[in-house]
Amino acid sequence: GLVPVQKSTGGRQILGRTSKMGQRDIRRLLIIGAMTRIRWAIKNGPPKGSWLEQMLERKPRMLVAIALANKTARTIWAMMT
Repeated sequence: GLVPVQKSTGGRQILGRTSKMGQRDIRRLLIIGAMTRIRWAIKNGPPKGSWLEQMLERKPRMLVAIALANKTARTIWAMMT
C-alpha cells in the first residue's frame, strides 16, 4: 500500500498515487508525521522557495499533508529498493 501505482510504457516510468491497500498503520504514521511537519512549517515559516511553501500557498493543509506523506513514502521506498 506504500508503493505508488506504476503505469509504465515504452521505457517511460509513470508513478501514480499511493493506494489505500496494505498496512493502514504505516500510512497513518506517514500522515501524522507530515501533519507535524506542516504544523511546524506554519508556526516557524517554511523554507523560502521550497516545495512545501509553494504547496501551502495554493492547497489546503490536509491535501498538502497527504502529498508530503506520499513524497516521504516514495523516498523510503526508493531507499529500500
